[in-house]
Amino acid sequence: MDSTSERLTQVLRRLDGRVDWEQRDRSAGMRVGLDPIRRLCLALGSPEQRLRVVHLAGSKGKGSTAAWIAAGLAARGERVGRYGSPHVERINERVVIEGEPIADEPWAGALERTLAAEDARGASEEPATWFDLVTAAGFLALAEAGLTWAVIEVGLGGRLDSTNVVSPEMTVITTIELEHVEVLGDTREKIAAEKAGILKPGVPAMCGLHPEDPAAQVIAARAGAVGAVLLYLAQVERSGFPEFNRDLAFEVLGRLDAQRRAAGEPVPHVEDADLVEPRLPARLERFGPLAGVPIVLDGAHTPDSLEGVLDVLGQDSSLPGRPSVVFGTARAKDADAMLKLLAGRADRVFCTSLDPTLYFSSEELVAKASELGLEALNASDPWTAVLAGVEESAGRWLLVTGSLHLAGALRPELVRHLQRNRC
Repeated sequence: MDSTSERLTQVLRRLDGRVDWEQRDRSAGMRVGLDPIRRLCLALGSPEQRLRVVHLAGSKGKGSTAAWIAAGLAARGERVGRYGSPHVERINERVVIEGEPIADEPWAGALERTLAAEDARGASEEPATWFDLVTAAGFLALAEAGLTWAVIEVGLGGRLDSTNVVSPEMTVITTIELEHVEVLGDTREKIAAEKAGILKPGVPAMCGLHPEDPAAQVIAARAGAVGAVLLYLAQVERSGFPEFNRDLAFEVLGRLDAQRRAAGEPVPHVEDADLVEPRLPARLERFGPLAGVPIVLDGAHTPDSLEGVLDVLGQDSSLPGRPSVVFGTARAKDADAMLKLLAGRADRVFCTSLDPTLYFSSEELVAKASELGLEALNASDPWTAVLAGVEESAGRWLLVTGSLHLAGALRPELVRHLQRNRC
């Protein structure tokens, strides 16, 4: 993992004092409203308006779909950036400029200017949150990098998300799952209504759901109300969610090509099928083998996402037998449903934890797994869980899953350990 410059370290310490809903219990509710991010962007010269934007919401696949779209636009000769969350290891991952995470110095500069704008706010104005500040700084960094396009991922929901101040040329809703129910609502229809809040008047919207899905019908109603043309991905047989993300991105790129040509823009023909698949950290990421055991790191944290991961990996002939699993997840997640999935498809689970206030303790997860008849072992320290999983998985493989934050905590140690073994 790259070391962080002193300048960026200092500005991140200043950020740490701001309200950060990514690291808080949201059950008591969150601040709502876009006034702070709008104020910040205005003070910074409206950087979000200096970019041509594709805006994505959805429960699963935003990051991969966004990466495919960015790669396709780059193949068309555009200078492209991405903004997304959360990061796995370093906050720089949230701002990607022409395929690379932003360097420390320009990122520190953008954050410093954003904090200065916040510090100059009036006493009666609502303070910006950590995510407001990071998002405004991300817009500033992307705009000042001289890019032509930015692919922007929603952080949480859509309607009240800090990114929802952009003026996109296309919006995308990937999937709808039960997630963040304490904030977004306890049905897929309620969650769809929040995510459909990114739809804009006259702006085409691409939807990855089947038109007859009740959640899709909520999105269609919102599209009709605001005058957005709603488009659907062709419902064909696919082997897994990586192919779904790719096909959704290709459909978006084709629609953008058509829009731009209709407006008289010269757009080169690109065979999107020839694009190299983008690789994202902690998304079906392979490590090893470590002591002869292949390791897959994936931040899946909903039952649907985990089922998709298990389906894809189960088709991989290079992964022998059933996996052992290192598992940890946040209290806001449906741990019971995820463990139920693992009970039928894993040999054993090594239960671990991060922050005991936000995450299930390893003891709690062991108890839940045992009730489901799943062999479970207590390993409260995540790296100890990985080493125990490797030791017990000879001839098979190890899956680490349940949380992107867990993946972020383990990824640098995996990299270091494997590098030492190669020396």
